[in-house]
Amino acid sequence: MKIGFDAKRAYQNFTGLGNYSRDLIEHLIKEYSDNEYFLFAPKDSENSRLDFLSNYDNTYSIFPQNKLNKTFKGLWRTINMEKSIIKNDVDIFHGLSNEIPRVKNKQIPYVVTIHDLIFKRFPRNYRIIDRKIYNIKYKYAVKHADLTIAISEQTKQDIVEFYKIKPESIKVIYQTCHENFRKEYSKEDIDFTKKKFNLPKDFMLNVGTIETRKNLISIINAMSVMKMEVPLVVVGKKTQYMNFLKIQMKKMNFDSKKIIFLENVSIDELPIIYSLSSLFLYPSLFEGFGIPILEALNCKTPVISSKGSCFQEAGGDFSKYIDSENREEFAFQIEECLTNNKLRESMIIEGLKHAENFQPNKISKKLIDVYESLV
Repeated sequence: MKIGFDAKRAYQNFTGLGNYSRDLIEHLIKEYSDNEYFLFAPKDSENSRLDFLSNYDNTYSIFPQNKLNKTFKGLWRTINMEKSIIKNDVDIFHGLSNEIPRVKNKQIPYVVTIHDLIFKRFPRNYRIIDRKIYNIKYKYAVKHADLTIAISEQTKQDIVEFYKIKPESIKVIYQTCHENFRKEYSKEDIDFTKKKFNLPKDFMLNVGTIETRKNLISIINAMSVMKMEVPLVVVGKKTQYMNFLKIQMKKMNFDSKKIIFLENVSIDELPIIYSLSSLFLYPSLFEGFGIPILEALNCKTPVISSKGSCFQEAGGDFSKYIDSENREEFAFQIEECLTNNKLRESMIIEGLKHAENFQPNKISKKLIDVYESLV
């Protein structure tokens, strides 16, 4: 098979959709080397995370060729990329990040992955113009693709609800996390990371963009009523939400030294920080999947997340799920997970078992089955 991908995010994004695209492409290339893979992207980039492509002779990167397409890259990706897809005699095309070209050759099956419809659930978190653009792209994609892949049952339900798409035209295929979260690190690497970031002996961890939806305030509220004093390490990009947090901490006389904010954490250092932490807290209000939960499970770190949304899909039956607005309940569950060694052991063991469901080979097999069913 000749499989084409919309690889814009793989080339240009270093987190999120970029990680999803690169991981998916890399594992397919490794495990199904008889196929040929065509990566269509508006421009090349010096992204070291794509270095693996040089190890294979069955992959081809396709960029705009003429001056018009090079100048108007959005036009090429939306309209003219289809000409490149046809020219390269691709058997099937997969839009990895919520959209497909607006011109579609009926002889070439199109698949699209929809990651989430959070802009529909939480419109206030997005600019009006962004919401309109997303809605146009997502709606077109799910209505014109031959098959839609949702990364969780929650996302599938949202597609059906907001776009009135038949459930049978949507298949749930989960994503995996970066291979670094399944690695064993040396004592030297662990000691170096611990020293570099001056990490305390015991700490809780939260990973994700510091924004309203990630709900960091609920952890602060829970910590304010906890009997134990265990610091929190937060890894994530800061937004204006930080101003809100500072105001709230000042109002409640919360000691800001209890929270350590880390920036510029590499993909090699983050798994070590997970493994050093005593407990991973992820009280997000809503996600498409919640990849940090899976990262924590692979790093043998117990997880507390929110009730509802997709969180139990990612975390399994042995992670804890709380009403993040109930600070007393949240505080109780944190202290229980920190002090009950038998509970912690079962959460770690069963969490690792649950993480097996998201192994790359299983994800790749499901994707190849989808492609073959459409060609």
